[in-house]
Amino acid sequence: MRWVLLVVRELLLGPQRFSDLRRALPGVSSNLLTDRLRELEGHGVVRQRRLPPPAAAVVYDLTEDGRELEPLVLALGGWGLRVPLPSAPAQLSVTSVLLFLRGSLRPSPQEPPATYRFELADQVWTIRTQDGRVHIEPGEPAHSHAGLRSDPATLNALLDGSTSLAAARATGMTVLTGDEAALRRFLDSGRRRES
Repeated sequence: MRWVLLVVRELLLGPQRFSDLRRALPGVSSNLLTDRLRELEGHGVVRQRRLPPPAAAVVYDLTEDGRELEPLVLALGGWGLRVPLPSAPAQLSVTSVLLFLRGSLRPSPQEPPATYRFELADQVWTIRTQDGRVHIEPGEPAHSHAGLRSDPATLNALLDGSTSLAAARATGMTVLTGDEAALRRFLDSGRRRES
């Protein structure tokens, strides 16, 4: 049953096409991913559905039973943060970094709601903060206070404090738009909570 929880993790933030799952899980073959999706569908964890036109793409989505696995997947991810990182750089999926962002950042409940546009690996995400919580969904926001375009590894380094926003921008790996001060406050909210 290798790959099962990784497939579930990739679906936690919304439906994904088969090609999206393959890109997020580079170590899994197409045949093995097909088998795992079929098994998960058979057990009522995942469902397949067709998006309406103009997209008309087939996507995989978690069922209500599948959503019940979220605390388990997040707990395993939290446990994994205590394990030393491998010596070679690991492939980080967009979803794994966004789940880390959602779990580690805690904006102040006194701050007004804000919306951010994040673009990671050619995917756009809407990130909203409200009442001290972070909400993430795929797609373009109707409007945003600020935006960030980067890659998963650089965003992860920003979140864990191993690089600064200035350093990430200097390398050209990160581009900011909109209210830079609001974005800095948002990205720093995890470090403020830990101190």
